[in-house]
Amino acid sequence: MKVIFTKDVKGKGKKGEVKNVSEGYARNYLFKHNLAVEASKGNLKQLEGQKKKQEEQEQQELDEAKKLKETIENLTVELTAKSGESGRLFGSVTSKQIGEELKKTHNIKVDKRKIELDDPIRNLGYTNVPVKLHPDVTATLRVHVKEQ
Repeated sequence: MKVIFTKDVKGKGKKGEVKNVSEGYARNYLFKHNLAVEASKGNLKQLEGQKKKQEEQEQQELDEAKKLKETIENLTVELTAKSGESGRLFGSVTSKQIGEELKKTHNIKVDKRKIELDDPIRNLGYTNVPVKLHPDVTATLRVHVKEQ
């Protein structure tokens, strides 16, 4: 019997997949626990519509991420911190501080986990920081750390 999985079932299939399973397994387990529906013409058409809608939504998210990338790459975030004689900071500038400053000055909200700062910034000057906006889109933000 052909079924369309409505949820992931370990060892059998993922959500949205159409698979052939035994009739007893489908009726006694999958249908009973709302893990799958029968693969009728109407259900297949509905699944196709859902996939098309999801693809459009993913494309829209990608387009928005590309626009945001262009905006971010033209910006410079300026932060001030106390430093010693050699330009070394007392403490460091973290991704959280960069995210807060970006929100405050440019009104662009980026989660601190998306700012891929390997090590906190410990020196004065300019630093290029990668920001992962989408799995396929990564922008480079310039951060300028000045002395307080």
